[in-house]
Amino acid sequence: MASRVYLSVLLHAFVSTALATFIHATIFSPLSPNYYEFSCPNALTAIQIIVEAAVQKEPRMGASLLRLHFHDCFVNGCDGSILLDSSPTIDSEKDALPNINSVRGFEVVDDIKKAVDEACGQPIVSCADILAVAARDSVVTLGGPTWEVQLGRRDSTTASKEAANANLPAPSFDLSELINNFNNHSLDVKDLVVLSGAHTIGFSFCKFFKDRVYNDTNINPIYAQQLRNICPIDGSGDFNLGPLDQTSPLLFNLQYFSDLFQYKGLLHSDQELFNGGCTDAMVERYSYDYIAFFQDFANSMIKMGNIQPLTGTQGEIRVNCRVVN
Repeated sequence: MASRVYLSVLLHAFVSTALATFIHATIFSPLSPNYYEFSCPNALTAIQIIVEAAVQKEPRMGASLLRLHFHDCFVNGCDGSILLDSSPTIDSEKDALPNINSVRGFEVVDDIKKAVDEACGQPIVSCADILAVAARDSVVTLGGPTWEVQLGRRDSTTASKEAANANLPAPSFDLSELINNFNNHSLDVKDLVVLSGAHTIGFSFCKFFKDRVYNDTNINPIYAQQLRNICPIDGSGDFNLGPLDQTSPLLFNLQYFSDLFQYKGLLHSDQELFNGGCTDAMVERYSYDYIAFFQDFANSMIKMGNIQPLTGTQGEIRVNCRVVN
């Protein structure tokens, strides 16, 4: 009898603790994967349909939509500010050095916004949430992992080209600069390595890797010569594209890490992750462990998506992602 009473008390305590944890998470977490469950149950499906069509039409678009979310979150939080066009009151982040003539996919976001608003009957899904969901759907469409996107962000009414120039990591960064940059956004060394794995898809302009090709010593010499053919030293090919993943830049897999292991990182900042530093072991593991990379990438994407979101009465829900209401 005593053991039964003890077991009952123990079970009650466990249930009470679990319930309290659930209530605390529900009340105090600003975002939720079920945010639109009742207000617009078709919202996520509408986003998925447009993303899949856009990536099928142009597979490179998947990396572009993923990059939009990243470049949004690293500038004053995940608030859709990167989507705002220049105006008398907006200094557009699109014109910042890391973004100008580089970030793309804005027309796809416009299409998503139109489709979602039609599905919901009104503009209740934020542009910031659209970027977060489109990033996830792009990764899945290209063969990568899925995750529950946390939702409920609102859109900023401002943008900052200056902050974009200051806060986005540069392709010339060394490992310590990368670690400090990610720490400034409440992301740790593991997040740095895992999220850099997004470079398993996509391409980069020659101007961002030309210095590495001609000046770095920690690069496979045959690979360097191949890139010099794409990227003449005179600058005539600065806007030629090189694949971030040497064999499968349109498929989300482990090749990026395998390339680093062979000193075939495209960007200087890429190869810094495997160059005798504290991140070498993680790169080596992710070069063969699909389960670890996919799981950790999903977790880090959720963590990144939680950077300083606007919630509640902050910001607004834009009618047009390119302009403030």
